[in-house]
Amino acid sequence: MKVILLENLRKIGSIGDIIEVKRGYARNFLISKKKALFASKENVKEVSNLKNELDKKDLEKKKIAKSIQEKIENKIYTVKKLSTENKELYGSVKPTEISKIILNMDKVEIAPSQIQPVKEIKTLGNFKVNVNLHSEIVTSLTIDVIQEEEAK
Repeated sequence: MKVILLENLRKIGSIGDIIEVKRGYARNFLISKKKALFASKENVKEVSNLKNELDKKDLEKKKIAKSIQEKIENKIYTVKKLSTENKELYGSVKPTEISKIILNMDKVEIAPSQIQPVKEIKTLGNFKVNVNLHSEIVTSLTIDVIQEEEAK
């Protein structure tokens, strides 16, 4: 299915590109999230007219992502978790939890879908986490998982 992109998307294309994607991906993700339009003649003309406006919106999103990157890049966030004697966690640290920690510490709201741990966080220690803030801006931070003292 051919669609016209309304946003810059990493590994897919940039604003105004007409690309061929699978029907399900187009319908269920790109079109439903308003990231693309079906590539009809009318939509092609409309997007070419809106291209400057879409570029301005994308530039604004990029500026916001840049400011968030400056606040959180290479920071270390500490998480207290209960663990076994051999330093394995009961459960794991998920992107939702990391998102809440960043919001509490730095007052920066990041969607859990933007947070990608390099590997699953299931033990005590330091873990690198990548954060996709924009199609062109990726930053990293460190999650330090420490032992939570048991209440006695």
